[in-house]
Amino acid sequence: MATPDGLTITGPMGERYDEVLTPRALELIATLHRQLDARRRELLEARERRVAELAQGGTLDFLPETERIRTDDSWRVAPPAPGLEDRRVEITGPTDRKMTINALNSGAKAWLADHEDANTPRWDAVVEGQLNLLDAINRTIDFTAENGKTYALKPDDELATIIVRPRGWHLPEKHIQVDGRETSGSLVDFALYVATAGLRQIEKGLGPYFYLPKMESHLEARLWNDAFVIAQDFLGIPRGTIRATVLIETYPAAFEMEEILYELREHSSGLNAGRWDYMFSVIKSFRTRGTDFLLPDRNAVTMTVPFMRAYTELLVRTCHKRGAHAIGGMAAFIPSKDEEVNQAAFEKVRADKTREANDGFDGSWVAHPGMVELCKEVFTSVLGDRPNQLDRTREDVQVSAADLLDVASTPGECTEAGLRNNVSVGIQYLQAWLGGLGAVGIFNLMEDAATAEISRSQVWQWLHNDVTLADTGATVTRELVDRVVEEEIAKLPGDPADYEEAKQTFLEVAVADEYADFLTLPAYERMD
Repeated sequence: MATPDGLTITGPMGERYDEVLTPRALELIATLHRQLDARRRELLEARERRVAELAQGGTLDFLPETERIRTDDSWRVAPPAPGLEDRRVEITGPTDRKMTINALNSGAKAWLADHEDANTPRWDAVVEGQLNLLDAINRTIDFTAENGKTYALKPDDELATIIVRPRGWHLPEKHIQVDGRETSGSLVDFALYVATAGLRQIEKGLGPYFYLPKMESHLEARLWNDAFVIAQDFLGIPRGTIRATVLIETYPAAFEMEEILYELREHSSGLNAGRWDYMFSVIKSFRTRGTDFLLPDRNAVTMTVPFMRAYTELLVRTCHKRGAHAIGGMAAFIPSKDEEVNQAAFEKVRADKTREANDGFDGSWVAHPGMVELCKEVFTSVLGDRPNQLDRTREDVQVSAADLLDVASTPGECTEAGLRNNVSVGIQYLQAWLGGLGAVGIFNLMEDAATAEISRSQVWQWLHNDVTLADTGATVTRELVDRVVEEEIAKLPGDPADYEEAKQTFLEVAVADEYADFLTLPAYERMD
């Protein structure tokens, strides 16, 4: 196929790939790469410098140089875009064909079509996920399962609004190169969608909407805003047509929420409390700082512990102060055939969503269609017929930097049971990820890259800080981790040899002397 000068596609071409890899989409990728990639790389280097400063005793705080943005009460983000006025329940999931249909039909108000944590960046998934979105918008999508069950879309007015989550700034796309360099996975996912299915969304009265992951600063938000401006001008669509919700899922970003909204204000549709990645980022940011930033077993860290409570309260206050939606965190539970397990889990999910709705969130996430009605019911009990509660400005909320940093007061213990859970989840998830699945049901929870990051990061932190396990009295050592790894693999179905690549990848990111920033980076290198 013809490609723009300087752009090379190294991935194989499958059936209908040319409908996504169009000349216009590829030209936009080349344009974005040439104008923005150097800045992207500089911002990734800035992340490394910040981590080094924290390791040397530094801390996080609200930025003095941007205080004028926080104290200026005159600015607001753009009003909600069509299809994004009411977001009381959003479902998340990868863009495979079956999930695309089920998510759009689920009864949720919006679907986070995930090209990031619930996806794998295999070349076929990158392109075919975009094809599935295009077919869904064109209403030409269908699916027949092996058992003969067929899936088709409901009428348009019953479908969830599509919001695409591209990959984070850190992930490359090795199958598309411009001027001899790998491109940004973020910009590839964005350009392929906005130049194809996104234009069809505009024709249907909606627009190209995005969830932006893993940002660590307002300067990274500025980079996204520049990408939006370039793309809108390139495609000849009005500025502000593209809208984006930012996941506040890194520790540094929690101190720059207002600045992030400000940078994206004509394109902003709010912020989301990305709780799982946030916990991962807490560990990652202060991993060498001993007990002051040591989290207990991951399942013991609830949203009501002080530092998580401060983070969510500040997010609602920040969003509503600026006229932006505040979207709550993920309910990862997957309904099972065990009614006793279901009942206990549904009660926890109901309590979690009730807390969010009463705190002022405008909506929340679920990972399974079976949880949509529960979430909708809880938020409707607070919202009634109103599409949101932007009028609740939460002026009662006062959160300091110390509140956000108060990890030490988190109750709970580090246990061998927690260590074993981390090891098992990490290896099972990597086994699935390397095989092409990015969202995996493990122990009745939907695990994705974010929860796998928590699992391996806790192992690294406990090992490198000589943590003593409360239930056994043992110190976490390399020998203990190796033994637990072998014992947990022995419990899994199939031949232990089948897990060898996942095991080696897990150990590479969980016990090595040098901490890997993201487990998906070395895992991606193992992919064709």
